[in-house]
Amino acid sequence: MLKPVSIAVDPGYDRVGIAVFEGTTLLHSECFTTLKGDLPDRLLAVHERVRLLIQEFHPISLAIETLFFNKNQKTAIAVAEARGAIVVAARAEGVSVHEYSPQAVKIAVTGSGNATKDGVIRMVSRLVALDTRARLDDEYDAIALGIAHTAHNAHLRPLR
Repeated sequence: MLKPVSIAVDPGYDRVGIAVFEGTTLLHSECFTTLKGDLPDRLLAVHERVRLLIQEFHPISLAIETLFFNKNQKTAIAVAEARGAIVVAARAEGVSVHEYSPQAVKIAVTGSGNATKDGVIRMVSRLVALDTRARLDDEYDAIALGIAHTAHNAHLRPLR
């Protein structure tokens, strides 16, 4: 019996971490990088990449991190716009959207909401079978988000 597929996205306009799970098995992960240029073009690229992965893997749900405000308001606004592009891509394809705070992800993966980024990466490597290729933090963040989403939603059903 097939397990539900979900996609987890660590949002950004420059780099986007993406992980696709079937149940608790990681099917695909990547760090998608947009080409330098105007923000609207980068947002379109993010939207299209997420939409294409949704069409390829047919997830029933998408997990996304809530926005973490940093000191740079311009960056925070651009990331918020990227989140919007990702959410619209999911909803346009009939995929439910679930949001998690960075702290909730850390708790689900490590047991501590104060875990360091290195601590999260170490636990991700223990919880999920990964190949040996190098990964950027954004990709690890998406995998961690997918682990948290799977743990919190064992019985998701499609919206369609």
